Amino acid sequence: MKSLVVDAKGNLSVQELPKPAYGECQALVKMLSCGVCNGTDTKIIHGTFKNFNSYPAVLGHEGVGQVVEIGSKVTNLKVGDIVLLPFLEGETGGIASGWGAFSEYAVVGDAQSYINNGMGPGTPHFSEGYFAQNVIHPTDKVDAVGAAMVITFREVLSAIKRFGFKPNQNLLVFGAGPVGLCFTRFAKLIGMQTVITVDISDEKTTAAKQAGADYAFNSTTCDVNAEVKKLFPDGMDYVVDAVGINQLINQAMGLIKYNGKICCYGISPQLGMQLDWSAAPYNWSLDFVQWPSKLEESEAHAQVMAWINLGVLNPMDFISDVFDFEHVLDAFKLVEERKSGTKKIVVTF
Repeated sequence: MKSLVVDAKGNLSVQELPKPAYGECQALVKMLSCGVCNGTDTKIIHGTFKNFNSYPAVLGHEGVGQVVEIGSKVTNLKVGDIVLLPFLEGETGGIASGWGAFSEYAVVGDAQSYINNGMGPGTPHFSEGYFAQNVIHPTDKVDAVGAAMVITFREVLSAIKRFGFKPNQNLLVFGAGPVGLCFTRFAKLIGMQTVITVDISDEKTTAAKQAGADYAFNSTTCDVNAEVKKLFPDGMDYVVDAVGINQLINQAMGLIKYNGKICCYGISPQLGMQLDWSAAPYNWSLDFVQWPSKLEESEAHAQVMAWINLGVLNPMDFISDVFDFEHVLDAFKLVEERKSGTKKIVVTF
C-alpha cells in the first residue's frame, strides 16, 4: 500500500509499505478519505508535537474508511461498513505510526469484541482508543469527504462538554479556522446567547458570521478588547483559544468576567508562558482540553450525526479543498501557505 511518511527533518514522501496486520477483534479498512489536521499533522512535520519523537512516521488521524475484512471475534462490524478513525498500530514496514490514516489501508477495532474478550474497562489491556470508532450508517446524510469533518466535530463537541459551556452564556473564540468555526457553530446550536469570533483576516471573519457568530472582529483592524468591552463591560463567560498562541491566554485575562473561564484547545508549540493576570478579575479559571478523550468523542457522535441529519450542520461548510491521494503533497503545501480562505483540507483515496 502507499502511505504518506514524514522524516525527522520534516520531509514528506509517499512510500510503499506492507498492508497492516489486524487482530481477531479488529477489521482491515480500505481508506476513503482523511482530513489534514492543522494541529497534529503539521506539528509532527515541524517536530513540535509534544512527546512525539518517532520518525519516520506515517501521518493522519482524521480518517474514514470501509471495512474489507474482519477478525474472527468481531461482532459489531461487517464488510462494507463505513467507519471513522482507522489507524496503523506500532510499526508498519519499519515506519512508526503518526496514527497513519494517510495510507491506503488501516485497522479499526470493534469495541464490543474487546469487551467480550476480556479487554474492557478495568482490565490490564484496556485502551480508551478502542471506543473511538463509530460507524457512518447508510441513512446518515454525509459522504466520505464530509465524514472526515465529523472527526473534528466530535473532538470539539466533546471539548465543549469538558469546558462546561451552558445555554444563555457568552463566548469569545480566538480563531476562525476549522476548529474555531466549529466552536462558533456549536455554541449557537447549544443555545449560547452571544458568540464573538476573532481572526486576522476579513475572509475568516466572514466565515465566522456564516457559522453563526453574532459579532466577528478582525484583530488587525480593530482593538478587540475595546470592542468587546463596549458590548460586555463586565466581560465574557468564556474565552476560547482555538489557535494555539500563548499570548492569547494573557489577552483573554482582560476579556473574562468575574468567575469566567479561559479555555485552551489549540496546541501551542511553545510549552510554557509567563502569565499576567493583572487585567483579570480576582476569580477566574484556566482550563486546558487539548487532547479530547476518545471515549467522550465517541459519545458525542450521536449528537453530531443528529445535527447533520436534521440539516442544521453541514460538514461541507467547513471544507475548502479536496485532493486525491496522488496529490497529497500538494495538499500539505497548501496547508503551509496558510491562505486566508483555506478551511479544512480533505484527501480522498
